[in-house]
Amino acid sequence: VYSESLRLVAETGGHFMDQFTYAERATDWRGNNNIAEAVYEQMRKEVHPIPTWVVCGAGTGGTSATLGRYARYQCHPTQICVVDPENSVFYDYHLTRKKDLTLKSGSHIEGIGRPRVEASFIPDVIDRMFKVPDAASVAAVRYLEGLIGKKCGGSTGTNLYGVFQLADEMLRGKQQGSIVTLICDPGVRYTHTYYNDDWLRAQKLEIGPYLRQLEHFAQTGQWTVVAASA
Repeated sequence: VYSESLRLVAETGGHFMDQFTYAERATDWRGNNNIAEAVYEQMRKEVHPIPTWVVCGAGTGGTSATLGRYARYQCHPTQICVVDPENSVFYDYHLTRKKDLTLKSGSHIEGIGRPRVEASFIPDVIDRMFKVPDAASVAAVRYLEGLIGKKCGGSTGTNLYGVFQLADEMLRGKQQGSIVTLICDPGVRYTHTYYNDDWLRAQKLEIGPYLRQLEHFAQTGQWTVVAASA
């Protein structure tokens, strides 16, 4: 898609809005009605107004870059956790800092999984990363529907699964605080995929064990491990 975009630019005299290269610098992360500023503004009346964690997907890298830079610029103790789905290179890049990492297959979770390292992803402003199984992402977004009565996209499920893992750690550490995440998009586009059991079976995504894991944690505050074969 990149080479084709550049070819079209050369042929038509157009402009390639390369969001995966420029997303991290397209927003004034110091505070100009950006997403980080909005998070802290909306948290002002909460019991714990300064989030302990903010959880987001990698995507273009722009959101995590804005959140991480803003938190540091404002001297907030908030930590940034980025969740990465299967078949995405960002988690491994955060660990190894190898910019040439690539994958041949794509992610089931639209919008956040990438097969190559993108220029807008800034690992130095991220405190933590989780790799989230695709089945867990779908289970989490199905679970969320039961809580709020609305369908959301798969990347929201990836975010929420990361929130549950951090909540478990905070509970076990007897730590109080708030965790913020984002609902990324509505689920209308995904009724034939994430909300379709036949599609899940065709993709060999077994969400049952993860649904039971989330329900058990919500009821007991105890996090159980899902077997790798599930």
